[in-house]
Amino acid sequence: MSLTIRVKYFSDKIGKLEYIEGKSDWIDLRSSGDVSLKKGEFALIPLGIAMELPEGYEAHIVPRSSTFKNFGIIQTNHMGVIDNSYCGDNDQWYFPALAVRDTEIKTGDRICQFRIIENQPAITFEECEHLKGSDRGGFGSTGVR
Repeated sequence: MSLTIRVKYFSDKIGKLEYIEGKSDWIDLRSSGDVSLKKGEFALIPLGIAMELPEGYEAHIVPRSSTFKNFGIIQTNHMGVIDNSYCGDNDQWYFPALAVRDTEIKTGDRICQFRIIENQPAITFEECEHLKGSDRGGFGSTGVR
């Protein structure tokens, strides 16, 4: 299945969005402006796009695996979620960044990535006294307390 999504570009200095066939189903996003940050500073880095996501879909935005190494920034909300109501002419996407060292991000630098996800279906929670799974008795995959 293929979706058509309308995209508005706020800058002609960044490349157009493109799906990299065969490598990943995530799509890179770029800084649409030069940003200088000192250690400890916060900035909303403009990504130069807005989209009309289809009803029932949302975008998940996360840093690229090399973002911290290359730029010394972390995404302050750790994962951005953009729902289909954020779709107006002025609803540009941003990357909320906190610098852990002095850094320079240039126009066109790939700093994050996104994918379009179908909204979670409606869920009903049923209270119970016991669960059917085995009790591993710990935290995470290790089971160690």
